[in-house]
Amino acid sequence: MANRLLGVISALPEEFAHLSDQSGEAEKIGGLAFWRGRIAGRDAVFVESGAGKVNAGVATSLLLDRFGCRALMLCGVAGGLDPALGVGDVVVGVSHTQHDFGIHRQYGFVTIQPGSRPSRDSDWAPGYPVSEDVVARLRDAVRGLVLEPLPEAVDAGQRTPSIHFGTILTGDSFINSDSARQRLHAEFGAYAVEMEGGAVAQVARRWDEDIAVVNVRCLSDLASAESHLDFRAFLPVAARSASLVAHRLAPVI
Repeated sequence: MANRLLGVISALPEEFAHLSDQSGEAEKIGGLAFWRGRIAGRDAVFVESGAGKVNAGVATSLLLDRFGCRALMLCGVAGGLDPALGVGDVVVGVSHTQHDFGIHRQYGFVTIQPGSRPSRDSDWAPGYPVSEDVVARLRDAVRGLVLEPLPEAVDAGQRTPSIHFGTILTGDSFINSDSARQRLHAEFGAYAVEMEGGAVAQVARRWDEDIAVVNVRCLSDLASAESHLDFRAFLPVAARSASLVAHRLAPVI
């Protein structure tokens, strides 16, 4: 757990704003800047990967290979899929699925596990679940944590966000569609959708099944037709809320 070097990944600079002061000397590899620091008293290596699965996969490989990280945490924002959730809620992933990897068949798209070969009878059921032991530690770590109420400037109503544990989807597209949101929630029962976590989980699983991948996402929008407007307005606030949860989780990963 805490004696393993932690790799911390965010896609955007706004998502990193409250995680590290970036005061250490950066090391550039493959066009990415990595720097050593601490989060919640724990030694870590931080990287801003850029958006998307390939960027996240490159960053993850370097954290594991060049820096010897054996635990990983993503922190940032996501689009909400579950209609029971609202802007500002934080989702901690218990499983990660790449919703856009699969087979186009006559009756529709079938999602499969990246790298699997159904034609050779390999297990193609999609998803990278987080171990029950890790999830239990994460739940204990945030028990009693109360998030800050949403500021009036966000214009999302007067509500205090809450923390949830559920499946997070990953795909190389920003969901800006009500019909896409409804389809993804109906098919996977997922809570949120973003563009990096499933790729990080895939690389980590290939490296070592014992590498924990913890994904902390604050809902900056509801993956709807208005998402492009909500995302810009709420990104800084959502990034701060995600970081508050990340600081509580870092010591137990």
